[in-house]
Amino acid sequence: MLNKQKLVIKKKANITVKRLLSPLLLISVVSLFSCASDDQFSGSTEELIYDRAVDALRTNAFATAIANFQQLEALFPFGQYAAQAQIELVYAYYRSGDAEASRAAADRFIRLYPDDENVDYAYYMKGLAFYTEDASILTRFLPTDPSKRDPGNARESFTDFAQLVTRFPNSPYSSDARARMIYLRNLLADYEIHVANFYIERQAFLSALNRAKYVVENYQEAPAVPRAMEIMTEMYLRLGLNDLADSNLSILKENYPDSDQLSDTGDFLVSTQITDPSFLYSMSFGLLGSNKRETALAPTRRPESIDSAFGFQLPTETPVEEGRSLLNILTLGMLGDAGSQEMQQESVEETTTEN
Repeated sequence: MLNKQKLVIKKKANITVKRLLSPLLLISVVSLFSCASDDQFSGSTEELIYDRAVDALRTNAFATAIANFQQLEALFPFGQYAAQAQIELVYAYYRSGDAEASRAAADRFIRLYPDDENVDYAYYMKGLAFYTEDASILTRFLPTDPSKRDPGNARESFTDFAQLVTRFPNSPYSSDARARMIYLRNLLADYEIHVANFYIERQAFLSALNRAKYVVENYQEAPAVPRAMEIMTEMYLRLGLNDLADSNLSILKENYPDSDQLSDTGDFLVSTQITDPSFLYSMSFGLLGSNKRETALAPTRRPESIDSAFGFQLPTETPVEEGRSLLNILTLGMLGDAGSQEMQQESVEETTTEN
């Protein structure tokens, strides 16, 4: 029994020793690695660290280049290579595929060195980071439509390029930024058209109208503007706003006479189909049945008065039913005295005499 107790005590002691030694070993390993990393840059001059970073950047070793630029900033924050290391770090992050870090580094450079000669390059790289963020391998080979994706990055990139063109119109990067802005403008306009078509499918005509108006007002000269004018004309018709539809149609005829929704005589052709797939269409994968549904437009003319619109004269006084028996009330009018027959007969006689 004593030997067994001694063995149990020894096992418990070994377990406690291992639990105490494991964190100590971890701390020692981390400290050794940190010392090794410090030893890598210990005794290195500012120029030597910068040269290492540039060599790594030239050989596409972006992780090494980023580490060297960061260490250069930590050891020599006010050195002669500090500003250049910051702008090189923006490019290193961009080439490594980290768009957010590249934009953050560009913002930091603009904030620290607003009068530097490379500040225009920082604005350019800031816009370029989000411009090419979605350019993956799949998008190069698969037929994807970038205008159907989230436009948040495209808007940010457009704003950054606009700041570059506004603040530095003579910059060597401004011409390229303008060309990219045209592409982004067309992309954003196409996105709004996709959203408008989405609203039309769900018969949210006012929302579709607002999206189309936004394209016309904010993305002029974009290829999507004629389609936006067509959507506006059709939505005005569907909402019964015929005066606005006529004025918008005249603008469409004058500026885009080759529109597909204009007939040879200049009439507007409604081409939008509201999809409503039937059960047979869904089960046969589109081979049988139909997914089209004709949605009637609003009246071509608004009625002149409420009376002519509904085809009858509205009563001047609301008839009050009187004299109904209790049996008639309890049987919901099936039995008993209704008490309104005389009133109905009188109203019929009055209408006949008037005619």
